[in-house]
Amino acid sequence: MSQRNTGASVQAVDADTCRVREVLDRVAGKWSVQILVAASRGPLRFTELERGIEGISRRMLTLTLRNLERDGLVTRTVHPTVPPKVEYGLTPVALELHETLRRLTDWAERNRGHVARARAAYDAEHRPELLDA
Repeated sequence: MSQRNTGASVQAVDADTCRVREVLDRVAGKWSVQILVAASRGPLRFTELERGIEGISRRMLTLTLRNLERDGLVTRTVHPTVPPKVEYGLTPVALELHETLRRLTDWAERNRGHVARARAAYDAEHRPELLDA
């Protein structure tokens, strides 16, 4: 089918694809997934998130939370106490996303043995030099 018959310009299709890719890149990022899973159990303070997500730096946690808040996935609530108490929670949209992430992680758990066996078989056939190391 030619471009003239699709009813959509290449630029419009590319722009829509870019927007979808941008959203997927954000929500599928290593730290985003872990933050969304952690916060699904209820509002958490910054230090609770930091302790609960192994390997994340304070800076990366701050940046990721800020981006998730900007995207409407995380709420940041500042309680008027001394010192201020700040909690992060999920928005309804993020809770919907969490259900999808849970199904994906359930699938990964059920199939991790299959993937490990497939990788080993592939490596044995295609990359035997790795087995000698």
